[in-house]
Amino acid sequence: MSSVAEALRRLQAIDTCALSDALDRLGLSGQVTGLRREAGTGRIAGVAVTMKLGVGDPPPGPPRHLGTTAIEASDVHSIIVVEQRTGVEAGCWGGLLTRGAQKAGVRAVIADGPVRDIDEARDLGFPIFTNRLTCYTARSRVVEKGTNVPVEIGAVVVAPGDYIVADGSAVIVIQPANLDAVLEAAEDICRREAGMIAEIERGTRMSDVLAGNYENMLKKV
Repeated sequence: MSSVAEALRRLQAIDTCALSDALDRLGLSGQVTGLRREAGTGRIAGVAVTMKLGVGDPPPGPPRHLGTTAIEASDVHSIIVVEQRTGVEAGCWGGLLTRGAQKAGVRAVIADGPVRDIDEARDLGFPIFTNRLTCYTARSRVVEKGTNVPVEIGAVVVAPGDYIVADGSAVIVIQPANLDAVLEAAEDICRREAGMIAEIERGTRMSDVLAGNYENMLKKV
């Protein structure tokens, strides 16, 4: 892969359903459903900066507001991925963090856990994907346990540096070691689908369009 920017350009051109099919073809996991796009528009691709929240005491060291370390560790390629699976209703992301992330060039936030101030994110057009919304503050409820540590969203573990693609259908997580193979498979699937779309536009019967080609979509050629 020539560069992170080039990889993200190629990923952003592929919807999560085609990427999911590519993962299936390769026998890999990485599909996360149920994290809805609650703010922002379009498909987002980026590189994971992770944050894990929990209950109890924060790690030793000077106190910091949760999320600030993740924002300061991010760049224009970053998507911040948050785990807040404590069962405590408390926001893992909010309006001021959204503004700080947007200012830093962060591409999106993906949270398995409650997000608050969602109207502010919508007004700003900042992409947020989450499974829950809340008004409750994190103060005295949850603390940041670590930044750029492995986190879990859905049934998938996300490591710092993993590639992330999110759209209205799902969130896809791709390990860097698998990136080239996933891109190659997904782009092949997209080419096949484009051919079937062309057949539909020509008036070919749907049963003929979907007969062999679609059923064999996940097989290598």
